[in-house]
Amino acid sequence: MLCIKNLNTWFYTKTGINKAINGIDLEITQGENLGLVGESGSGKSVTALSILRLVPAPGRIVKGEIEFFGKDLLKLPLKAIRHIRGREISMIFQEPMTALNPVFTVGKQVAEIYQYHFNYSKNEALEKAVHILQLVGIPSPETITSAYPHQLSGGMRQRAMIAMALSCKPKLLIADEPTTALDVTVQAQILRLMDELKHQIGTSILFISHDLAVVAQIAQKIAIMYAGKIVEMGDLKQILESPFHPYTQGLLAAIPKLGHIKRHLETIPGSIEKANSIGCAFASRCKKRLPICSKKAPSLKKIGTFHSVACWQYE
Repeated sequence: MLCIKNLNTWFYTKTGINKAINGIDLEITQGENLGLVGESGSGKSVTALSILRLVPAPGRIVKGEIEFFGKDLLKLPLKAIRHIRGREISMIFQEPMTALNPVFTVGKQVAEIYQYHFNYSKNEALEKAVHILQLVGIPSPETITSAYPHQLSGGMRQRAMIAMALSCKPKLLIADEPTTALDVTVQAQILRLMDELKHQIGTSILFISHDLAVVAQIAQKIAIMYAGKIVEMGDLKQILESPFHPYTQGLLAAIPKLGHIKRHLETIPGSIEKANSIGCAFASRCKKRLPICSKKAPSLKKIGTFHSVACWQYE
């Protein structure tokens, strides 16, 4: 359904070029949930914005292909992309308080999607808005349509965002850290809701998060991203049970486990670097680095039927 080939999205700043995405390849099939995991600054959100061609200045998609059902989205005119956004590919943005317009009611913002994509009248669109708000589990949706975003709780705002994203029954839903600002109980409700709606509508999901534990609850396949590159990719079970890349191993080791009391939590030393280095971007933080790691970047290689890794240890 979605095939990304050698995507490069760079930011041209006063201090130089920041290669936020430095040649990634990704595939999502119909009905599949793919989890894109990595720490802040790894390029996850820029990947999502690149798919929808919403990369803000001074960012620019330099090269690559983003094929959606055989059409290269990077070659389509802007008018065609606007009809795909929201209708065929929808996105739940990271922070619902800033993504929702504070001066318009929730009902107006949801109804606007039906008016734009289906030319519904104002009343018809509002009826549809009430129905979709009810579908995502918002109580008294008729009342909520008259409310402003600041009058809703974090969980309710997130549900409203999901309602907007699913209103056109898109083929692909991009969820950019949709549960980050929510408490654990609401987080579980949102994940369950997304999974239920996915089965009802048949939508594929690209779920972006820095939390492997959250991704494990919704994804069937996982791609680990670091400094603008995919460093490991495979089925959920394979990645969780047999992680090969030192970065994936570090992420899994950092998850606190019930019943295992430790004086110090596991951490990955150092911080993420810009993807401009000659060698492997993770080399400076890696406990298993080899002499070649700082000289040449490894490519993503298959080490199993559905498992790939970019690391010199497995060349």
